[in-house]
Amino acid sequence: MVTEDDVRRVALSLPETGEKSMYGTPGFYVKARWFARIRDEGDVLVVFCPTEEDKHALIAAQPATFFTEPHYDGHPTVLVRFQAIGVEELSELLTDSWRLRAPKRVLAAFDG
Repeated sequence: MVTEDDVRRVALSLPETGEKSMYGTPGFYVKARWFARIRDEGDVLVVFCPTEEDKHALIAAQPATFFTEPHYDGHPTVLVRFQAIGVEELSELLTDSWRLRAPKRVLAAFDG
């Protein structure tokens, strides 16, 4: 199980990342592009997937961990339950989401 503090620590460890409010909850941005946010429930994280197909594959493979809601239909984002993941998986999810949203220059420096 992870906490909001774990999400914040891992997200802010990524290059050129900042935190600001998004719909009244913590949102994490690489430059001006958001890559993750904690939902109102406080124990659900929204992250990006490469495609909607990837999102649906995650949900089908691990429905206790990943889910979606109608608001996210048509978007390559997936909801993640805090209680269903550990810090290592959180780090992978946030890094992957960050990589999908980071500007090319920032990503090139990270991969450098």
